[in-house]
Amino acid sequence: MTLRSRVKFAKCQMLVTSFFVLLLGLAVASAAALAHFGDHFAVISRAPLERNPFEALDRWAFAVGIGLAGLLSLGAVLSAAATVREAQGLMAGGFLCFALVFVALAQVAFWRLRNPAQVEDAVLDTYDLVYDRAVRSPPGAQCRQLAAIQDAFLCCGKTSPFGLLGSREAKLCQGPEAAREDCLRSIRNVLRAHGAIASTLTSAGLVLTVYAMLLSAFLWLAIHNGCGLGHKGSYALSPRTMASSARAQPLQTFPGWACVRTPF
Repeated sequence: MTLRSRVKFAKCQMLVTSFFVLLLGLAVASAAALAHFGDHFAVISRAPLERNPFEALDRWAFAVGIGLAGLLSLGAVLSAAATVREAQGLMAGGFLCFALVFVALAQVAFWRLRNPAQVEDAVLDTYDLVYDRAVRSPPGAQCRQLAAIQDAFLCCGKTSPFGLLGSREAKLCQGPEAAREDCLRSIRNVLRAHGAIASTLTSAGLVLTVYAMLLSAFLWLAIHNGCGLGHKGSYALSPRTMASSARAQPLQTFPGWACVRTPF
């Protein structure tokens, strides 16, 4: 395979990779918005507590997700435009976006490996605080907040470690709600499903950004050296010679000027 064929093949791969990176950015933005504004996490983060263990973590995750989605989309657009226009500056910008995303995703992956239960502990701690305040307080706002959380997760109460519940705790789950799943188990199941989605997006992002960086670096060098590209020359304007010549005169574009083919 010649150098020109390799460059053309790399350009096709860059366009396809940019398309998938753009889709990944949309998926990351959708996942971040769903986690922040969805019923499951919104009702937990908005719990009226003096110290909500999950609120700060939720804001941090939303900001990181939107930032990564923006960088992925920007890198995909810059790389696709640079590939079509063979622009060296745009290709460098796309490479920088992919490098920043790779560093951020590597940090997220390291944080998840080091603290795999931090999100789960924060959500369960928030639920425990709301549950305890609802049990100890008279019927009112605390009970309504607990009911909103339990309706969002389709659960009711939590299992006592001693197998017995107090009279106040038993009244929280009556009628059809008594048949619901334990809230601690239901919350864990929902968090594990969201964690699997986050792990999949993180892994896909690491693979795509590494491949995109390799392609953008190769194409940047090709554009910089002018190797394997489709251009065979460039057009420039030169004064029209008045001397008669046996050769045919070039096509005139402006009075007194003509397009002349000049090699690299």
